[in-house]
Amino acid sequence: MSTPKAAYVLVHGGWHNRSSWDKVTPILEAQGHSVLTLDLPGAGANAIAPKSLGARPFAPAAFATEPSPVADVTQDERTQAVVALVNEGASLSEGNVVLVGHSAGGMTISAVAEQVPERLAAIVYLAGFMVPPGLSLLAMLPHEAMSSALSTGLFVGDPAAIGATRINPGPADAAYKSLLKASFYADVTDADFAQAASQLHCDEPNGGALTPSAITPGRFGAVPRHYIRTTQDRAVPLTGQDHMIATVDGTIGGATITHTLESSHSPFLSQPAALATILLDISALSLAERRQAGPAT
Repeated sequence: MSTPKAAYVLVHGGWHNRSSWDKVTPILEAQGHSVLTLDLPGAGANAIAPKSLGARPFAPAAFATEPSPVADVTQDERTQAVVALVNEGASLSEGNVVLVGHSAGGMTISAVAEQVPERLAAIVYLAGFMVPPGLSLLAMLPHEAMSSALSTGLFVGDPAAIGATRINPGPADAAYKSLLKASFYADVTDADFAQAASQLHCDEPNGGALTPSAITPGRFGAVPRHYIRTTQDRAVPLTGQDHMIATVDGTIGGATITHTLESSHSPFLSQPAALATILLDISALSLAERRQAGPAT
């Protein structure tokens, strides 16, 4: 009996939602794959904007200090939401699930791989935060390898005080919008940038950004891992990506398989076909490895 094609579970990055994958999903589905996406807790349809965002006239000081309505969202809530989706994908593919996380979504896919490694054929970081044990996303940001990141210039207010890392996707001035494009969407068309920016939410809850990575060699390390490097990235710079790859390989063991796109932070918008090709190659490799390993005993 042939093994079903891989099911993809695609996890969006910070301030984004499931619509990030709208250009990639049909390409994967056209090749016979199931594709599952979600809005993480606190994101997309599950986001709640601070009231000050909609106040007119807009008051920047109020926006920078209002406590986040999603401050109580935890990393575990996000992990369990993706575990549920992985279980659904496994039922469609006899356990052949490729789990993909973009940017801050890397923290969630790491936690999922640690929890249910037996459900995964591969995990894939797309310019993602693949953080070594004991460190959090916000602890990784100040590292010198991240020093060229533009995205930190988007942050509004004190994350510790408001309970979230906040950006302003709404009534921002031209300079802020230019920085937003340069950070996340430098090689994206103006039309796609406008559409993507309209989908962003304000707050990434601190639960995800402050929770230390708890990956271990025996569980996370048992899952084949891939990293898609984005060479023109100004949100998670290439130097930072390579630092995380080297650090995780050194602490967990094994080797992360790397792939490279000459893109900015959002190739799902600027190069969806090229990104889909890499994802299809990863699923083909995982299927070949599964066949070589033979049936589980």
